[in-house]
Amino acid sequence: MLIHHIETFPLFYRLPKPYGDANGMKMYRTSYLIRITTDAGVEGWGECADWLPTLHKGFRERIIPYLIGKPIVDRSQLVLTLNKWHSRAAAAVSMALTEILTKSSGLSVCDLWGGKYREKVPVYASFQSYSEEPDWQKCSLGAIEKVVAEGFNKIKVKIGGKSIAEDQQHVLSVQALLQGSIDLALDANQSYDIAAVIEWQSLLRKWPNFLWMEEPLQMKRIAEYVMLRNRLSVPLAGGENIEMAADFIPLLSEHALDFITPDPMHVTGIDVYRETLRFARNFGIRATPHVYDGALTRLYALFAQACLEPWSKMGADSIEPVEWDVMENPFTQLISVQPSNGEIAIPRGIGTGTEINLELLEFYQWDGSSYV
Repeated sequence: MLIHHIETFPLFYRLPKPYGDANGMKMYRTSYLIRITTDAGVEGWGECADWLPTLHKGFRERIIPYLIGKPIVDRSQLVLTLNKWHSRAAAAVSMALTEILTKSSGLSVCDLWGGKYREKVPVYASFQSYSEEPDWQKCSLGAIEKVVAEGFNKIKVKIGGKSIAEDQQHVLSVQALLQGSIDLALDANQSYDIAAVIEWQSLLRKWPNFLWMEEPLQMKRIAEYVMLRNRLSVPLAGGENIEMAADFIPLLSEHALDFITPDPMHVTGIDVYRETLRFARNFGIRATPHVYDGALTRLYALFAQACLEPWSKMGADSIEPVEWDVMENPFTQLISVQPSNGEIAIPRGIGTGTEINLELLEFYQWDGSSYV
């Protein structure tokens, strides 16, 4: 089969109420989907996220002309070439070609990857904790209370965007709400130095329900992560922006983290993403996917977790959770797969086992205007 046609779907949604993390406030949400059709009429969908004008120009002027007429069986080589131009675009093409391969073979994605270890995968509710409201902490607590009522038993909140004292006050209020019955992760988005992180230690010791502290330092500071791992009373997590599986090796070999957090949209294609998970298993380290941007990307992360062997004999009946964005974002509805009581039932059927919401694609189509 040859690649015959490629369609692009840039999506844009301006948030009525901005929210954010330690990196700043988010004013909008975007997504960029592609649909590849072969000369045999088989379709596959892929997804990425970046500055829409750059993505759209790159696909129209370079990526699509390069791919047209290429054989599907050369997908690894195609993705590797595209990665030299734009790694996130390569990730989208990788997803689409994977789906085409499964459909043409009469397999599901999980079948292609060797089969599932489990039919359900846990997810945690991921928050952007900061808002422009004067009572941002109250707003945050209200949002957390809502998802707990919906059945989530794991959540992640942001730190690092306010003073340590203000963030700690927020976490104390969150813990008072959770009453130790819900697991809690903290994400600092690489905001601190070691001295700042150590200021959290007395609070971290108070509760046993902390899942991890995510990216408290810049990820390049491997030696300092090793030092922190030996001092903190909670696990450390990180690595969402790492693009190559091999780039995780220094973190893994130095035992700098307890969890790696690879993102299928950031690494060089879905096969490299799964290679990253295998690296973690080989080093005896857990992996909890970062998938803040993209419903289709999240689905592939769920497939990968379903097919990933348990990280230890002690955890033979469990698997690390996948991030689930619970902030206002209409693109979460691009596919029908949604959580129930903090879990996702893995879709059955050929390919991804689900369909893209075409009406939503049309409604949120980016009009090409600037959105700075």
